[in-house]
Amino acid sequence: QVQLVESGGGLVQAGESLRLSCAASGRTFNSYTMAWFRQAPGKEREFVVGVTWSGGRTFYGDPAKGRFTISRDSAKNTVYLQMNSLKPEDTAVYYCAARVFGAVDSSTGVYNYWGQGTQVTVSS
Repeated sequence: QVQLVESGGGLVQAGESLRLSCAASGRTFNSYTMAWFRQAPGKEREFVVGVTWSGGRTFYGDPAKGRFTISRDSAKNTVYLQMNSLKPEDTAVYYCAARVFGAVDSSTGVYNYWGQGTQVTVSS
């Protein structure tokens, strides 16, 4: 069983930055492909960005291109989401997800584990 715990959310103004963290339990972190999704009120959960289990490849969804960066620290069993130039439309609950070995995928159904989410609110 894997547990994912997100942190780093909060209230910021438009144009500011935030860094989210997702700490994973277990000793097999290097076998997990990791991804960030987000869900705004009344909307479906949306793929933001993912990184392969090897860390060699990253894939960015439309919301993240040019502004967000994903990284992983295997020594800390943690994946990060650096978000710059935040906009009010980035307001959502951000979720960390993991799947064992598989490719990065924008579909929620392929991920085996989910965190509880962290709220990001961007004011105009």
